[in-house]
Amino acid sequence: MAKTKRPHPILEKILITDIAAEGKAIARIDEKVVFIPHVIPGDIVDLQVTKKKSAYLEARVIKFHEYSKDRIEPVCEHFGICGGCKWQMLPYNLQLKFKHQQVIDNLTRIGKIKLPEIYPILGSKNTEFYRNKLEFTFSNKKWLTTEEMNSSQEHNMNGVGFHIPGMFDKVLDINKCWLQDDISNKLRNEIREYAFKNKLTFFDLRKQEGFLRTMVVRTSTTGELMLIMVFFHEDKIKREALLQHLAETFPEITSLLYIINSKANDTITDQEVFVYQGTDSIYETMEELRFKIGPKSFFQTNSLQAYELYKVTRDFANLSGNEIVYDLYTGTGTIANFVASKSKQVIGIEYVPEAIEDAKVNSALNKIDNTLFYAGDMKDILNQQFIIEHGKPDVIITDPPRAGMHNDVIDAILFAEPKRIVYVSCNPATQARDLNMLDFAYRVTKVQPVDMFPHTHHVENVVLLERK
Repeated sequence: MAKTKRPHPILEKILITDIAAEGKAIARIDEKVVFIPHVIPGDIVDLQVTKKKSAYLEARVIKFHEYSKDRIEPVCEHFGICGGCKWQMLPYNLQLKFKHQQVIDNLTRIGKIKLPEIYPILGSKNTEFYRNKLEFTFSNKKWLTTEEMNSSQEHNMNGVGFHIPGMFDKVLDINKCWLQDDISNKLRNEIREYAFKNKLTFFDLRKQEGFLRTMVVRTSTTGELMLIMVFFHEDKIKREALLQHLAETFPEITSLLYIINSKANDTITDQEVFVYQGTDSIYETMEELRFKIGPKSFFQTNSLQAYELYKVTRDFANLSGNEIVYDLYTGTGTIANFVASKSKQVIGIEYVPEAIEDAKVNSALNKIDNTLFYAGDMKDILNQQFIIEHGKPDVIITDPPRAGMHNDVIDAILFAEPKRIVYVSCNPATQARDLNMLDFAYRVTKVQPVDMFPHTHHVENVVLLERK
């Protein structure tokens, strides 16, 4: 006989006491930590335990007894279902407080770093409509809310929006998203209505069939607008009819592009991009610099706050114009080009060849002639021979992905012996781990958290290290 699985317990009238990693909150019961989403300190709730581990529990709220005095009403109608903007019920000043503390906790507990005074976190001027890029997915497996499932009416199962967390083939149909300029909502909703009216099929991820697959909207502070429509297969008549409708309905689109992606996954980095109307790119500006952004280009998704981040990075580098600077994980060379005017030479290294080509284009666009860019795996390129050939750097700027730096990269940095290291990170936990490995040769002298993503738990952090 199969063993009956005992249901997890219900915990009654539990006080939420703190904020944890990944946007969840914390309660403590019998010296055991409980992690709960969609609550804030001060809430008193009943909890259904969903996971039991020896060191902690995970749970979800089944009833609110008392709301925290700090709780505010989320602005988005999709809050709690959509996987983004998990902190909308927190006032922005408290979001910044918890992010600031997250940086301190990671650097001291994981990095074992003796910290100098940390500068107050730089908040984002815009807390809504701050993103310059969003991607939406078309699906014939729309996520139904509890109210919709309990309704007797028949539902159109086609939707366009964001994937439901943990449900790879389920998409939440988005009416209004508060992350990007409202033109993004107008475009998405118009495309949905056009598709319904003209019986265009939405993608089925499991069966790998359907016509409409994804759409990407990119905006810039210069007022330019890029729309990329991704189709699963070619149907020239339907494709051209839709694109022409969009071109006529939205004359503000400056770059109307399309892709035919019949692969099993949604990535477009290896796909050919076609221009239907307008230009093949848009432009972003910072100070006197212009940056070309193509459909595959990486650019920080909060343009205004990216400028603040790069200014901090440049200030920490403390360049006089005579330094050799290595810019590791340079991406499209935004930081490299941003600091070039105050450097003798900047050498950027990046894994993605297309990004390096963008970096070179941006140097040429801005008549910058003291940059060099190399594409390849960081741990393979940045070795002792490379450093000997190009000269030991006076300053290293590093902005790695969330996983942080490989041990071989850290060893190469220690061999290079720069006077200063400016470490920009989107993950203070892995940053703290790397700082610990550099600690015997470098001391942390400045720390500046920067909030790039309001209403989320994510925080960017810039650290200055100086050689001991």
